[in-house]
Amino acid sequence: MVFKYLKKLFFYNRRKRSYLGENLTIAAKSYQKAAEQGHAISQYHLGLLYQDGKGIPQDVATAISWYQKAAEQGHAISQYHLGLLYQDGKGVPQDLTTAISWYQKAAEQGHAISQYHLGLLYQDGKGVPQDLTTAISWYQKAAEQGHAISQYHLGLLYQDGKGVPQDLTTAISWYQKAAEQRHITSQYHLGLLYQDGKGVPQDMATAISWYQKAAEQGHAISQYHLGLLYQDGKGIPQDVATAISWYQKAAEQGHAISQYHLGLLYQDGKGVPQDLTTAISWYQKAAEQRHITAQYHLGLLYQDGKGVRQDKFQAKEWFGKACDSGDQNGCDKYRILNESGY
Repeated sequence: MVFKYLKKLFFYNRRKRSYLGENLTIAAKSYQKAAEQGHAISQYHLGLLYQDGKGIPQDVATAISWYQKAAEQGHAISQYHLGLLYQDGKGVPQDLTTAISWYQKAAEQGHAISQYHLGLLYQDGKGVPQDLTTAISWYQKAAEQGHAISQYHLGLLYQDGKGVPQDLTTAISWYQKAAEQRHITSQYHLGLLYQDGKGVPQDMATAISWYQKAAEQGHAISQYHLGLLYQDGKGIPQDVATAISWYQKAAEQGHAISQYHLGLLYQDGKGVPQDLTTAISWYQKAAEQRHITAQYHLGLLYQDGKGVRQDKFQAKEWFGKACDSGDQNGCDKYRILNESGY
């Protein structure tokens, strides 16, 4: 009888968390009939529909009830979903002990994402005493199944020597596996290690290649590093225009050091026509994020009236902020203005 209700059901795309079908209400009714007969996969799908409010009104408590029924039959993905809901306190009071219990059940069946979550909880000591050895063990299980974020975490732990002896070769190996799956932060870390020649011979071309992959996915720090390398002509011919393009991408995401570099290039007219108004705009953005040198440069421009109307009170304010952040030049400038009555 169960399959009578399942014949017309639609394919669920887990990656996009959506159903590929024309009528989710019909799907929900069919799942309901099969779920009431104890069909675990239908119970799971019904849970998803209630959780997302697709085809039926959203009801996380009911979603949990259906996940529970499937989980108690050993359905690993339902066990994982229960773990996540208990961990986040969605539809139930937050309960890390229960979350861990469900993750454990799914993880022991080889569910990689549950293994990753266990690794993270043991690493951070949340819901369990911190235990890096156990964290690494769970990350390893997930990583060996190709779980990119677990591969990244292993790379980081081997790089830092946390829970294991430091081993840059092994770190690079795990970063590489994750990076080849387009894991952005792993691509960035590989770029750094190849640039600095740590764990591998220094290789600027390979470093740039990895930075480029991460940068093209929007990773601001990789965009900044590319900007710096193009500006200085390290590993590639110097190209200030391309440097500015990469700084711009990072700066628009709020990366303060890139904003400062743009300010400097516009102030000096390097790679772009000199434009003090634009320079000040970028310095301002960086300075508001407490970038010390940008604060100091703003102070200088207001003091000298370059690109803005001269305003020594405003200059003193920016010098004061730089001083408060530990910049001695800012302190000296602040003191001089203060003694002059500003």
